[in-house]
Amino acid sequence: MAEKAVLLVNLGSPDSPEPKDVKRYLGEFLMDERVIDVPKWLRTFLVKGIILNTRPKKSAKAYQSIWTKEGSPLIVWSYKLMEKLQSKLNAPIALGMRYGNPSIASAIESLHAENPDLKEIFLVPLYPHYAMSSYETVVVKAREVIETKFPHIKMRVKKAFYKEPAYINALANSIEPYLHQDYDHLLFSYHGIPERHIKKGDITKSHCLNFENCCDLDSPSHEFCYRHQAFETTKLVAEKLKLDSAKFSNSFQSRLGGDPWLQPFTDKTIESFAKDGMKKLLIVCPAFVSDCLETIEEIGDEAKEIFEENGGEHFELIPCLNDNEQWISVLEGWSHKFLK
Repeated sequence: MAEKAVLLVNLGSPDSPEPKDVKRYLGEFLMDERVIDVPKWLRTFLVKGIILNTRPKKSAKAYQSIWTKEGSPLIVWSYKLMEKLQSKLNAPIALGMRYGNPSIASAIESLHAENPDLKEIFLVPLYPHYAMSSYETVVVKAREVIETKFPHIKMRVKKAFYKEPAYINALANSIEPYLHQDYDHLLFSYHGIPERHIKKGDITKSHCLNFENCCDLDSPSHEFCYRHQAFETTKLVAEKLKLDSAKFSNSFQSRLGGDPWLQPFTDKTIESFAKDGMKKLLIVCPAFVSDCLETIEEIGDEAKEIFEENGGEHFELIPCLNDNEQWISVLEGWSHKFLK
């Protein structure tokens, strides 16, 4: 019986693209206090009183447009990743989702049931960058499950890996083949978050978003700053690929509500590119390691439509790492260090 195990955790997906399942999923997701970080009474009013009465049908249509015979792309890719990693490790591995199924709790329970001597779990949140609404909520939820149900099990957590050379090399190498074609610009589109999340995560309480170039100035706040970490990933990938500084940039997608969110916005950036005469655009989404609704539908479909409607001619979405062999080797290396 194994004493150590690996737990991979991704965002999650509805059980089906039907409105009732999408509503259940969105309810769990949006009621997370680290996603909509307002007092519970207000969050409940916003989510259950407004959002869940209007958004599920629209979101269901979006999910229906990307759903495959195997199921949700994010779930499918996550399982393929886990299975390929399992073939390289002599240790148990489980997959959990922060929202939806399989849950983090069910993943840990299955690991323990199959390995009664389990003493330690290596948690790998499948998010390269630290954000309270992604990486942090996974860690908090996993700790909560372990402390409540399995207090004898220790948990080691993989830190945000946004600048680790092995990850950067895998990401850069996945992008490189697309650069052989003639293109005008490569846009790095990261998932957006509210500016207040950046400020909440600033351990100095005086650095983040207080200076125009705050992300370029050394600060202990960078350990928890999603914006800095996104920019750092782009910088390191650009250096690895020797990109011309005029031919790449950053943007942020998927904003929700009226509060200030990180800018520039991906949709507005793409529209501006096309109106200014850009014809050939490549786009990559490094905040995601698995293709999902936000990459396939929001970028691959909606953003492409915006680009072409405004004069753009060639728009290409570069796939996420998914089950890329080099990416699997990166996970294998991290896991082996833990399993020693």
